[in-house]
Amino acid sequence: MAAGQLLPVTPLLGVVTGLLLVGAVAAAGWGLLGHGWDVLRAGLRAVVQLAAVALVIAWVVGSLWTSALFVLLMFAVAVRTAGRRMTPGPEWVWAAAPIGLGVLPVLALLLGTGLLPRQGLSVIPVAGILIGGGLTATSLAGRRALDELRQRRGEVEAALALGFEERDARLEICRTAAATSLVPALDQTRTVGLVTLPGAFVGMLLGGASPVQAGAVQLFVLVALLAVESVAIVVVLELVGRGKVVG
Repeated sequence: MAAGQLLPVTPLLGVVTGLLLVGAVAAAGWGLLGHGWDVLRAGLRAVVQLAAVALVIAWVVGSLWTSALFVLLMFAVAVRTAGRRMTPGPEWVWAAAPIGLGVLPVLALLLGTGLLPRQGLSVIPVAGILIGGGLTATSLAGRRALDELRQRRGEVEAALALGFEERDARLEICRTAAATSLVPALDQTRTVGLVTLPGAFVGMLLGGASPVQAGAVQLFVLVALLAVESVAIVVVLELVGRGKVVG
């Protein structure tokens, strides 16, 4: 294995990856999880998308403008993915609010303070991490909030009968369920270095950075994700409470 390489990129890696994908599909099917085909499609899509990115990324990072367009593409895909996970209706476009309001202030802070160099090779991966966190939080919070409202419709009506405003009645019922969407990010932050060594940390070490440098950057990424996801969940709750997003 070459220095700075996590896994050797050989035909064997492709074979093992394929076997793991088949195993994931088989486990989902055997357990009647209802996502067997989704697992297969997700794996195949990842192959196609990573191949496409590998072909264009060298050209994209060469210019700040093309890098910005690529970040906008990532944002648009994240909005559609999270929005369609929340609702099949046209209201999915509202997913732009929680993801955008979570990610944009963090990116603006980084670029404004000069901590993040204004070059594609720096902006694209950081933006991708933050947008990915916003996507996950938005998708989970929206789905859990709407599911809770459907299952506890009677309690919402009871709250309305007691004089609650519709927004307050809805939030009273779904807030706790939506808030659990922050648990994965909290667990990842609590156990970093003890249970998991996240990608940014490992990548910097393989790239030659010192453990202190890698640890500092990874700490920032985890705290930034907590900020992005917390804001996203709050905004999702507001949208659900005001009836902008319905299941």
